[in-house]
Amino acid sequence: MEKYTRMSPEWAQWLDGCLAKGCVDKDIVTAMVAANYDPDYCLKVVAERREALSLNPVQGEGGELQVTQSTEPYRYGTPRFPQTGNVIRTSDRLVRVSMRVGQPVVAVLDNLLTEEECDGLIALARGQLEPSATVDPLTGQNQVKDHRTSQGTFLKSEGSGLIQRVERRIAEVMNVPVSHGEALHILHYQVGAEYRPHFDYFDPANSGFAATLKRGGQRISTLIVYLNDVEDAGDTIFPKIHLSVVPKKGAAVYFEYVNESGQLDELTLHGGAPVVAGEKWVATKWMRLGEFV
Repeated sequence: MEKYTRMSPEWAQWLDGCLAKGCVDKDIVTAMVAANYDPDYCLKVVAERREALSLNPVQGEGGELQVTQSTEPYRYGTPRFPQTGNVIRTSDRLVRVSMRVGQPVVAVLDNLLTEEECDGLIALARGQLEPSATVDPLTGQNQVKDHRTSQGTFLKSEGSGLIQRVERRIAEVMNVPVSHGEALHILHYQVGAEYRPHFDYFDPANSGFAATLKRGGQRISTLIVYLNDVEDAGDTIFPKIHLSVVPKKGAAVYFEYVNESGQLDELTLHGGAPVVAGEKWVATKWMRLGEFV
């Protein structure tokens, strides 16, 4: 995707607001680069606006990035996910939309995958599982913490007709090119396993996320596909909107969290509730703003 070298009025207003509040220059540039702006253009426009506003550059203590949360409410523009119609027609399957939420943008889908496809993904992943990790926002290193107690693995699409077919269908549903997606991530939750509420996007103000943001920009949307029927609990929960999605084999929940101005939607806070009985298998697809490398 071509990098932006012209600023929208919304971004210009955001930039002036950040400068007026005394935000750190490196934070501003990192946030803009994550939204697909050209790095050289970012440095140039920040310096120009500082000069125009007669403000001195602001550096973080010891050169570190500082957290700068936007105080502006999230603006819902045109969602990537279709807001009308009961069925999404992909190249090889009709996927039914069973529920939508407008703010945040969330949708529940039925029959995204067949039973055979679900079973096939589980079989491919079963022998490769490792304790699930998260990215440390300060160091950028993968870490295993007690707030995420599943096991997981990433499945490469090369040489697998099943994975290629599933990824193509998912990309069509999410309305994002296949090349923008991270590898399909299979997760296995046993009794008691959970993933406490979290955000899928990377806060660009945290220095530990700089490396992953360079691999395709910000994450923009997530699709969680349920690969089995869970005996009890294991719902996907959205605590800020009091929504709980019950796992159903072949079904999925979709949500997106970045708008045209690069704002991040905090209402998409979500988690995986503990499994009470049985086990839970899911496949997760994260999409990026640009091509994932």
